[in-house]
Amino acid sequence: MPPVPGIWQGQVFPLSFSDCSFQYSISHLALANPAFPMYPSVFAAEVFQRQFGVVAAVGGYAPGRLEFIGNHVDYNGGLVIGATIDKGLQAAAGRRADGRVRVFSPAYGAAVEGELAGLAPLSGDAAWANYPLGVAWALQKHTGAFPAGFDLALAGDLPAGAGLSSSAALELATAVALRELFGRSIEPLALARWCRQAENEFVGMPCGLLDQGVSAFGQEDHLVLLDCRAETFQTLPLPAGARFWVFNTGAKHALLDSLYATRRRECEDALKILRQFYPQAQYLADLSFAEVERQRAALTPDQYARASHVTREIERVRQAVVALERGDLAAVGKLLVASHQSSRELFANSCPELDFIVDQLVPLPGVFGARLTGGGFGGAVMALTSPEFSIKTAAPVLDAYGRQFGHDVVVFPTRTGAGAHVLL
Repeated sequence: MPPVPGIWQGQVFPLSFSDCSFQYSISHLALANPAFPMYPSVFAAEVFQRQFGVVAAVGGYAPGRLEFIGNHVDYNGGLVIGATIDKGLQAAAGRRADGRVRVFSPAYGAAVEGELAGLAPLSGDAAWANYPLGVAWALQKHTGAFPAGFDLALAGDLPAGAGLSSSAALELATAVALRELFGRSIEPLALARWCRQAENEFVGMPCGLLDQGVSAFGQEDHLVLLDCRAETFQTLPLPAGARFWVFNTGAKHALLDSLYATRRRECEDALKILRQFYPQAQYLADLSFAEVERQRAALTPDQYARASHVTREIERVRQAVVALERGDLAAVGKLLVASHQSSRELFANSCPELDFIVDQLVPLPGVFGARLTGGGFGGAVMALTSPEFSIKTAAPVLDAYGRQFGHDVVVFPTRTGAGAHVLL
């Protein structure tokens, strides 16, 4: 069977360029960045039929997300604002007559096969399949064993490793497809929680609920406010005139291989010490920065820095909610920049590539603010801009970045998008 066309350097590209959703001319894109890759849709249903030779029975879709503000406060019990974007991943599924499972994505080239009974994490080149397999494991754990095996194809227009939570989108798209395939009744919050469990326990990534929750509850023209302690979600209208641009630096963003788990452990260690003084605190979110400051001598420098970032970041989220309600995008932008500075200086999860992009973007006309989005240690910068900002405005930043780091930035505009849903 011929391979699905449009696979380049691990990214999924279109079966044809006719589906391109960009409203910006190719000449402007080429002017700013000749290596700019396009991300129009690849349809999972088409991939499924090519790979497995039959028509898929059901399909699920889940968007990527921007972490708007609230960096690394989800597992610390705080408040986070996120946004679903108009790029995501699709999952197409069909039942099998036996108990086997086959999972395929053109981004990885070869199908992964195994038995539904006794699902266990894989290693090596097949480890990418732990995300959909973990979802199947979690759904069966909570709703009972599936009566048959399944084939699953995954595709879409969401770049991996860019801090846009492609892993959560993959999980939610798979969960929606399997829910429909096997007739399980699962509400969005349970779906998000079980996908997080799959990533925590099956994949081995100690993430919070931000990524899965925003992907599940997102709405067009809205942001999502997550109270990570109560695990409740609230949508916030996005002020008119707000636009998002994503600058993917190409720097490594593989959280399993990064310092993510180390940062989480440092936060936990800081909390253990601080609870000696504030025994009521269950999370760092239960403390103020002033309380952390009073006990600075009891903490190591790293513990103090991590706890300071978390407590200050939660206050920035609260301030951002107020500014958004006023429609004050200038104030919101200042909070975004302060958030990035805190990530750089206190949480130490930025990198030179991210810092360069933020520093170059902030003075430009039409930019309200910019910060890293996601776990950090590489990945992407999110810029909040006015409608007047364009690829032409960004051209000097892209050129300067190329001279500084020797490779191009992948930049694209994006809008808020619908949350996880069934594809008919």
